[in-house]
Amino acid sequence: MLSIAHATTGAFMAHLLPNPALYVPLTLASHYFQDWIPHWDCGTGLSSGKRTKRTAIMLELVDLALSVTVIYFLFQQGEATMQYHVWLGALIGILPDLLEAPRNFLRWEPRFLQPINRFHARFHESIPSIPLGLFPQVVTLTAIWMLTSIG
Repeated sequence: MLSIAHATTGAFMAHLLPNPALYVPLTLASHYFQDWIPHWDCGTGLSSGKRTKRTAIMLELVDLALSVTVIYFLFQQGEATMQYHVWLGALIGILPDLLEAPRNFLRWEPRFLQPINRFHARFHESIPSIPLGLFPQVVTLTAIWMLTSIG
């Protein structure tokens, strides 16, 4: 999944359940569940050579900027104080992907990350079709937007 889907889901969970004992494990579990759904993301095509690392990094930077923007407008805008739990939830939402980044982009994987990354890889289902791969992410973001608009 794109970072925008993972991060916004994590922010939403932290917004609903501001206790880290609740939102941290739920957010991590949601990351793996979302990756289990066939999807398209910035890294799709890296391992096959159909996408360059440079392109993936540029797409990811745009994805992260959009993530921050969406989370700000959904959860932070109009708040008198910083909603730290929401931003931490967003960070936890993308943590498994951040832990994979050294391997994917630097060809360096510390030994302690290997079991975590292998576990993550068991769930990851990327597909090359952009429209089909974006559909579940659009549904996720639309649902979160609608649920936050209600309250």
